[in-house]
Amino acid sequence: MNALWLENNEISLRAVPEARKPNEALIKIRKAGICSTDLELVKGYYPYTGVPGHEFVGDVVEAEDAAWIGRRVVGEINVVCRQCEQCLHGRPTHCENRTVLGIVNRDGVFARFTSLPTVNLHIVPDSIPDEMAVFTEPLAAALEIQQQIQVRPTDRVLLVGAGRLGQLIAQTLALTGCDLHVVARHAHQQSLLQGRGIRIIAEEEIEPWRWDIVVEATGSPGGFSLARQAIRPRGTLVLKSTYKGELNVNFSSVVVDEVNIIGSRCGPFGPALRLMEARRVDPTVLIADEFKLEDGLKAFEHAAKAGVLKVLIEP
Repeated sequence: MNALWLENNEISLRAVPEARKPNEALIKIRKAGICSTDLELVKGYYPYTGVPGHEFVGDVVEAEDAAWIGRRVVGEINVVCRQCEQCLHGRPTHCENRTVLGIVNRDGVFARFTSLPTVNLHIVPDSIPDEMAVFTEPLAAALEIQQQIQVRPTDRVLLVGAGRLGQLIAQTLALTGCDLHVVARHAHQQSLLQGRGIRIIAEEEIEPWRWDIVVEATGSPGGFSLARQAIRPRGTLVLKSTYKGELNVNFSSVVVDEVNIIGSRCGPFGPALRLMEARRVDPTVLIADEFKLEDGLKAFEHAAKAGVLKVLIEP
């Protein structure tokens, strides 16, 4: 089958073996999304070789349990052993032996087919179109913040960054009724947020030492510095992006201010699907363009342009 292949920081289109794995479902991809992690993998963020991509919606075409065949599904990206210390103590996304779809030792979804255990799969309700379902994984990641901390209507919340993931974080945080403000540099980002009644704040307007919760979603040293200045003593700083290289942090001030720092990654698929089914969030406003798999190189070039949010690939 044709697939996009990442090797030595280069993306190419090549023929690869079909994605069949023992004891796993074979899934025909309907749509897949390019995210910031995919773009960073090309830049060398993590030494990965294989088929990238982990955001998808598809149809199960083969499975040991015939009840899955023909079901439209999305899939959690961490394939875990269920036997290691982390799995046995309720931390499967930190499995010591995990593979990660399109990121760690497992081919991803920029291909005609992919493979996952059925335990990773979630059936997509009929009322959710493919263009919406493909956002399940990043929307779940946005919701993980509310799995980790309680966001109260009385909280002053600052979100630094309004890119691909930041937009979804903003939509989900807005549902809590909190006093939410978002730092969004690009006009298109601002327009999308304002269209949902979400307030924009300029960097120079941010009062330091005043915000109960600050979510940093840029993955940049500048974004972290701004977030650190904004958080109040004993406030909670949520890091929603990974950082390439090392970050210079004055941890003495973190200790003195008793700041709670939380890393946040993968999240719950069930609530993400329910929010989309109820149309309480609309991730489709992020879609900038869609390309066929054969034009995948152009898709990656377009997705890497400043201000472009979501680019989809269809096999």
